[in-house]
Amino acid sequence: MKAEEAEPERSQECPARLLLLSLLLLPLGLPVLGAPPHLICDSRVLERYILEAREAENATMGCVEGCSFSENITVPDTKVNFYAWKRMEVQQQAVEVWQGLALLSEAILQGQALLANSSQPPEALQLHVDKAVSGLRSLTSLLRALGAQKGAVPLPDAASSAAPLRTFTVDTLCKLFRIYSNFLRGKLTLYTGEACGRGDR
Repeated sequence: MKAEEAEPERSQECPARLLLLSLLLLPLGLPVLGAPPHLICDSRVLERYILEAREAENATMGCVEGCSFSENITVPDTKVNFYAWKRMEVQQQAVEVWQGLALLSEAILQGQALLANSSQPPEALQLHVDKAVSGLRSLTSLLRALGAQKGAVPLPDAASSAAPLRTFTVDTLCKLFRIYSNFLRGKLTLYTGEACGRGDR
């Protein structure tokens, strides 16, 4: 009887352990047997990256030494017109999210290079940048599994009506991490909610 009662507990532990293992191996690009095919549809996964981004933003807020870039970095505009967003097809949302994620990844890598070229960057700053690079690679893999890359290839009609990606520049780590955090909490969260909810996976 005791053995039978223990079985449900084991079955409940397995998904949680599998999720943890997936999160640990995902930044390394390693497949996890039995992992959910669309891991990003689990809200806990995206929340983890959002938390990391906000921690990086808070850590660099008010920072002076080693936090300014020697050149401006181009980043995507993270503002969302909710009325216009709701009227978009999921494919159009995918285009905007995929382009924004690609540009943001380039921006973080550029920030990492500029930080490495500076004289002895603080170890804590380097750690936050390295985690952001790893996080964006993982998110790119997760979105690819969700089908965002396929959806981001616009049809001829969609291509003609798609607005160009809005961008601007930042000159500090704090501003870069703020864009990173806002992008995850805004467009990426909205898109995954729509795509997962509609079964576009």
